[in-house]
Amino acid sequence: MLLLGLGVYCTLCLVLTVLYALLLGMYVAGWLSLPQWKPPANYEPATTISLLIPARNEENKIAACLQSVVSQQYPANLLEVVVIDDHSTDQTAQIVQTWAQQYPHIKLIRLQDILPQAEQLNAYKKKAIEIGIGQTSGKLIVTTDADCFTHPRWLHTIAAFFETHRLQMIAAPVCFAQEQSFFERFQTLDFFGMMVSAGATLHWRLGAMCNGANLAYTRQAFNAVQGFKGIDHLASGDDMLLMAKIMRHYPNAVKFLKNAEATVYTTAQPTLSAFVNQRVRWASKSAQYQHKQTTLFLAIVFLFNLSIMVNAVLLAVGKTAFLPLLLVQLLFKFIADWVYLYVGARFWGRGSLLWWFLPAQLLHLFYIVVIGLWGNVGKYTWKGRVVR
Repeated sequence: MLLLGLGVYCTLCLVLTVLYALLLGMYVAGWLSLPQWKPPANYEPATTISLLIPARNEENKIAACLQSVVSQQYPANLLEVVVIDDHSTDQTAQIVQTWAQQYPHIKLIRLQDILPQAEQLNAYKKKAIEIGIGQTSGKLIVTTDADCFTHPRWLHTIAAFFETHRLQMIAAPVCFAQEQSFFERFQTLDFFGMMVSAGATLHWRLGAMCNGANLAYTRQAFNAVQGFKGIDHLASGDDMLLMAKIMRHYPNAVKFLKNAEATVYTTAQPTLSAFVNQRVRWASKSAQYQHKQTTLFLAIVFLFNLSIMVNAVLLAVGKTAFLPLLLVQLLFKFIADWVYLYVGARFWGRGSLLWWFLPAQLLHLFYIVVIGLWGNVGKYTWKGRVVR
């Protein structure tokens, strides 16, 4: 019986290994088959855009964000910029107000004037976006974060894609930049994989993957799905869960914009604590995914990495019979992950980061397992708030 159980376990591990390799291969194939898109040479923008920037305690980064916004090659008469200050306890609001005095198309909304701190929510960011939408008039809503910066043709490219394809929602790339340490480079590599997955998933209509730091959708679509209704109890999900709602309503009008100039950049989390809280926040919405394929894909990644850790522990306690199985799993993982990250690094011209691939692999194992568990059972701290 023991041998039978051991055989079943080893077979399960090998099945997970093959499924993991096939999954990453599917992501790579989807990304490579997704065409790079460029605006027509003679394109002239015609779409009014409401750019919404929720902000909480970003006094060190909000100025750089706004500088990249005012540097956009997009007609000022078609653009309104609204920063929604979410009860910041630093100088964020004052800095934004200074910019608003200089640039008439920038507006500051103080959430505390509309929603007192005493009124407890679990989804302040969704509420900030919802209020921002209610106080703007642009046809296309674009959201980004207060710690981000962009290429000057960012909005130009998004608007051209929107007008060309007559879409209701657009997901566009987000990448890290300005890395100073191995830990930050690891996060950049990891994010390349997320963007490859997002592009491939949308391209093949296999689910809803995106990042709220670079997301665009029509006011019509937001109203048609009743905004965040039904997901407004979750702290996260202003991006993927909203996309899932819009995809159900407009199944053929949601696309991923594969264009380097449409990329939004931000910086990686500088500390382990900040990183863990960020990823737990993202993982906390996984139980709410409407596309069962997404849940299945996440389960394969989690269980495969968990099986590697279990086999490593078994080997460490003297169970040498698990060594061949562990080596096979690691070989498949290294090859699949290398190709997966290579196509992302090549697209953004960051191939030199792959020198950090091997040490990043070790950290990736622990991070996938720990975050996968914690994100569904625990609470976390974000922007000074404890969230459940």
